Amino acid sequence: MNELQFNRHRRLRTSKNMRAIVRETFLRAEDFIYPIFVVEGTHVKNEINSMPGVFQISLDLLEAEMNEVASLGIKSVILFGVPDEHHKDECGTGAYSHNGIVQEATRTVKKSHPDIIVVADTCLCEYTSHGHCGVVENGKVLNDESLELLAKTAVSQAEAGADIIAPSNMMDGFVAAIRAGLDEAGYTDIPIMSYAVKYSSAYYGPFRDAANSAPQFGDRKTYQMDPANRLEAIREAESDVEEGADFLIVKPSLSYLDIMRDVKNNFNLPVVAYNVSGEYSMIKAAAINGWIDERSIVMETLTSMKRAGADLIITYFAKDAARWIKEEQ
Repeated sequence: MNELQFNRHRRLRTSKNMRAIVRETFLRAEDFIYPIFVVEGTHVKNEINSMPGVFQISLDLLEAEMNEVASLGIKSVILFGVPDEHHKDECGTGAYSHNGIVQEATRTVKKSHPDIIVVADTCLCEYTSHGHCGVVENGKVLNDESLELLAKTAVSQAEAGADIIAPSNMMDGFVAAIRAGLDEAGYTDIPIMSYAVKYSSAYYGPFRDAANSAPQFGDRKTYQMDPANRLEAIREAESDVEEGADFLIVKPSLSYLDIMRDVKNNFNLPVVAYNVSGEYSMIKAAAINGWIDERSIVMETLTSMKRAGADLIITYFAKDAARWIKEEQ
C-alpha cells in the first residue's frame, strides 16, 4: 500500500470546523428577495392551496408582514398585485394606475420600512382580462403596442417609491422602452432588474393560482423561451444588457442552473435566480408527506443556485431560510 500515490481529499472533510473553513459558497439573509402577493380588501390572509405557507394578504396586513421580514434580516421584497376580477380589462390599466395595488403596496412598505428595497414586478398579466402579458389583437400578443403600457407601468411604480423595476413580460425591446420611459420621467437612478432569461415553463403553475394570472386562451410560448434552448439565453441576456438592464434574472432556477452559470460567465451584472413556485411546491409537498428533510433540502437547493452563479435569489423560502441561517449562527 505504501507504493500507492493518490490525493487525500478527505483530509479537508475530517470535522465540521474543517469543512467550514474550506467552504466555498455561503447563503446570507441579504441574498434573498421575498415575494409578496397583495390583494384588495381588508383583513385578508388567504393561504394559496398549491403553495402551503404562502399567502395573499391585503394592504392593512402588509406592515405586520414587513415587520417579520425585517426582523429576519431580509433586505428586499418583490411585490405582486392581485386585483379583483372587476378591475381587470383588455389593456391591463390597473397595472399603471396611480392607485394600483402594487403602487399602494409600495407606498405602504416604504412608509413603515423605508430602508427595505422594494422590487416592483412590472407586467400586465395580472391586470388583463385575457391573462396575457401585453396587448392582444385577434388572438395575437402585440409586441410594440405593449411596450408603451409597460413603460407607463414602470414609471407609475417608480413614482410610488419602488427602488427597482422588474419587468417580466418578455416582449422584445422591453428594457429599452422602460429605460427610456424612466429616464424621461426623471427616474434615471432607478435600476431595472430584467427577467432577461425567462423560459416557458410548467414550473410556474402554482404562481398562476397565487396571482390569478393564467392565460384565458392559448399559452405564452410565443414570447417566453423554449426550455430546450441554451444559446438563445445568451442572446436574450445580451440584448437586455445593451438596452440598459442592471440585473439579469434567470427563471426558473433549479432545472436551469447550467443557464445561470452561462449568464454569470458571459456578463458582469448581478445575476438573480428566481426559485419559482413549482420548485417551492414540490419541496413543500414532499416535506408534508414526510419524504424529505425540508430544511436540509431547501438549504442545499438555495446553495446550488448561489454556486451556479446567482448573486441574489427570489424565493418563497426566504423567511424560513433566513430563520435557519440565524439559528446556525
